[in-house]
Amino acid sequence: MTEGYLQRKASWQVLLKVSSGRYSDRAIDEVLSDYRFNSLDIAFITELSFGCIRYRKYLDLWIDHTSKLSHKKQPPKLRWLLHIGLYQILKMSKIPYSASISTTVESAKKSDLNKLSGVVNAILRNAIKKIENKNYPNIPNNKIDKIAFLDSLPEWLVEEIIDWVGINNAEIIAKSFNKKPSIDFRINTLKTNMKDVIEEFRNSNLVAIEIKDLKTGVELKSKARSIKKLPGFIEGKWVIQDRSSQSIAPLLNPKKGDKILDLCAAPGTKTTHLAELIKDDGEIWAIDRSKVRLDLLKDNLKRLEIKCVKTFVADTNELLKLKPDFLNYFDKVLLDAPCSGIGTLSRNPDARWSLSNRKIDELIQLQIKLLESSKYFLKNNGTLVYSTCTICPRENNLLINSFLTKNSDMHLISEKQILPGFKDNGDGFYAAVIKNKK
Repeated sequence: MTEGYLQRKASWQVLLKVSSGRYSDRAIDEVLSDYRFNSLDIAFITELSFGCIRYRKYLDLWIDHTSKLSHKKQPPKLRWLLHIGLYQILKMSKIPYSASISTTVESAKKSDLNKLSGVVNAILRNAIKKIENKNYPNIPNNKIDKIAFLDSLPEWLVEEIIDWVGINNAEIIAKSFNKKPSIDFRINTLKTNMKDVIEEFRNSNLVAIEIKDLKTGVELKSKARSIKKLPGFIEGKWVIQDRSSQSIAPLLNPKKGDKILDLCAAPGTKTTHLAELIKDDGEIWAIDRSKVRLDLLKDNLKRLEIKCVKTFVADTNELLKLKPDFLNYFDKVLLDAPCSGIGTLSRNPDARWSLSNRKIDELIQLQIKLLESSKYFLKNNGTLVYSTCTICPRENNLLINSFLTKNSDMHLISEKQILPGFKDNGDGFYAAVIKNKK
C-alpha cells in the first residue's frame, strides 16, 4: 500500500460527506472515528480536506483547464477525488508531485472508480505539465472574478463584500477566509491564571502565547493535537474560543450578583465567560432551543466547575410564555444571534457554498424577532448586547439602527465591527451595546 493512501482516502470521504450536506467539522469527526490516525496524520487530513473545500471554485477551474470534460460534467465522486490530487499539486508545495499522483490514483483504484483511475492519472499529470510550462487557466480581467476564482468565493458574495467594505478591504478579507485560523483559548480564571497555563504548555513542549489586549486570551502556536489531550483541558483550566468572540461578554460589564440572560446560548463559550467574569457569583440563565447543544454547554459547565448557570430549552420568541417571571427581571441580556457566519468562513469552509442572499434575508427576519423579544427581559436601565459573527451590515448596524428607530426607549451606547484579516483580528464579529431607559 502506497504510504499516505489512507490519509487521502479519509480526506476524500470528508469531501463526499460535505457534498451530501454535512458540516465540515462534523464530517471530519465522523470520518476520523473510523481510523486510528496519529496527530500528524489528523493535521494533514484536516489541512487537505478543509483546503479542498475552501478552494472548490479554484480547483474546478483547474479541472476545466486540464480535462476534456468540465467540472460540471464530471461524476461528483470523481470531481472530489480530482480536488484531492489537484490541491496537493497546487497548494501543498512540500508534497512531491509523484506522491500527489500515486496516492490519488491508488484511491481511485481501490474504489468503485477503478476504471477511471487512468483518467485521474492523466488529468493530474496534465496539470503538472501545464504548471511547468506556466500555462495557467484564464481568468476574466476584472476584480470580482479575480477574487472569486483565486480566493474561491461565490461571485455574489464577493460583490457584497466589496459593497460593504470597498475593494481593497475586500481583497484582504477574501484572503483571510483561506488562511488556517489560529487556535485560541480563554483561561478559566476561576481555576488558574495566564502564567500557570503557559508554563504548563511549555512543560509539555508546546508554545502558547498571550493574545494582545485580552486579559485571558492565549494562542497555541505549536501544531495542533487533539484538543482534549492538551494540558489543562480535562481539569477545566481553559476553553476554546476565538479571540474576537472573547471580546463580547465583557461588553455587558458583568458584576458579582448580576442576573444575566444568555439567549441562543449554546454551545456556551460566552455563557461560561460571563460566569467567570462575575466570579461564579450571580444568576445566569442560558437559553437555547436545541437540547443537544445545551447538553454540550452542560458538559462544559461541569468541566469548568461553574455553578451559577441554569439552562433551559426554549425558543427565545416563546420564552416569556414559558417563563413569565422573566419579564423585566434581568440586569443584563446577551443575544448572540443566529447569523450568516460570514466572519467565520476560515473556520467553516463549507459555509461559503451553502450561503445565499435568500438565506441571509431569512436570518434577518429571525434576528429582528429575537431582538424585539429580548428587550422585554431587561430591567429599567438594563444592558443588552446584540452580537453576530458576520460582517454583513444588514445583519448588524443597519438592523440595529432600524431597531432603535422603532424603540425610542432603547439607546445605543457603543458598537463595533471586527473585520477578519486585519492586524491581529480573529474571526469577523459585530457587537452593539444598548441601554434600556424608560
